[in-house]
Amino acid sequence: MADGGDTVGVAGDRIRSFIERVEQLETELQELNESKKEVFAEAKGEGFDVKILKEIIKLRKQDEEERDEHDTLLDVYMRAMESEPEPMRKAA
Repeated sequence: MADGGDTVGVAGDRIRSFIERVEQLETELQELNESKKEVFAEAKGEGFDVKILKEIIKLRKQDEEERDEHDTLLDVYMRAMESEPEPMRKAA
């Protein structure tokens, strides 16, 4: 009866291949994230608000319908807050 050694060897090579490819991608992602940090640092150095730039990037990823829904909900919530009376404050 065969012990399946060849099958294990082939599967082992295949597994190693997947692992090494994922590790390479993780390295590339790390490098890309470092590059992204450098771009944001450069923008900040020129006086741009990085938080706003990140918000623009987030908005650009959304389609128009998603942005419209977000804007509508934001407006509804803000109006609801404005129509509510301020909480009672205790006198000091």
